[in-house]
Amino acid sequence: MYKKFLVLSLGGLLTLGSVNSLSAAAHFSSVPIKHNAAAKDLIGRWDITMDEDGKSVPSWLEVKLSGYSTLTGYFVAGSGSARPIAKVNFNDGKFNFTIPPQWEKGDQDLVIEGELNGSEIHGTLTTSEGKKYNWKGVKAPYLKRTSAVVWAKPIELFNGKDLTGWKALGENQWVVKNGVLTSPHSGANLISDQKFTDFKLHVEFKYQKGSNSGVYLRGRYEVQIEDSPKDAHPSSVLFSGIYGFLSPNEIAALGPDKWQVFDITLIGRMVTVVANGKTVISNQEIPGITGGALNSNEGEPGPVYFQGDHGPIEFRKIIITPVK
Repeated sequence: MYKKFLVLSLGGLLTLGSVNSLSAAAHFSSVPIKHNAAAKDLIGRWDITMDEDGKSVPSWLEVKLSGYSTLTGYFVAGSGSARPIAKVNFNDGKFNFTIPPQWEKGDQDLVIEGELNGSEIHGTLTTSEGKKYNWKGVKAPYLKRTSAVVWAKPIELFNGKDLTGWKALGENQWVVKNGVLTSPHSGANLISDQKFTDFKLHVEFKYQKGSNSGVYLRGRYEVQIEDSPKDAHPSSVLFSGIYGFLSPNEIAALGPDKWQVFDITLIGRMVTVVANGKTVISNQEIPGITGGALNSNEGEPGPVYFQGDHGPIEFRKIIITPVK
């Protein structure tokens, strides 16, 4: 007779396999993952900070249980979208997994190795080009809201005259022309001086054919702006998606060279996106930071930030209504 056992060795989770039941009983003990405290402690979402040669780069990891013993998940690197993890290998408090390159220059799989250390994790990432960086992570906050939302007065983040209240990350290419905030070519991203927790955001924008930008909520969650065809299959990386996580129910884009509108409500992790008058994402949870986030400190307030490094983009009315 053959049975499936969860094999533990030296306190570490190995794998499910078909073994002779009599032999297994003599050498191993069958222990469900719910009784393996170390493996249980890894399951969940982690806000990670990567040290890339002295530069702090945000990252994110989610580990899930699939079936009785297999650990899977999602990983967000410093750029790109959330990538699925087919299997997280776990043994004696240490874990590792690989993911294929996405926008990285090299052709090797990224290798992530880590270790549980109390309520934290730490480890290394080896890039597709063979570079190795250290990282550390903490459990991501739930960001659940229990009280009723009370809104404060709306704030105009853009005065229509100049860049007061905004700063560029890098050499500035942003200008104001005829009341329009304009990035004429790829360059620096633009970040608001003010930071917010929960809010309603109204933003009007226009892009050229083939261009790409994004609105980052709290500087961590990108709502995609892209010249996506209306007949494209909705995707999280297309117009109005939460990049890599949440897909809109339709592509409500009007096309290039036309003024368009996002009305976005963010309360905790719950987001609603209304694109050009159509609710395309309705009160869905954002699991974690998206690629290009300013940081992974999800429990803190953050700015509004516009992506300016992917092509020309224009904004005009930018009105935020914060929670009291």
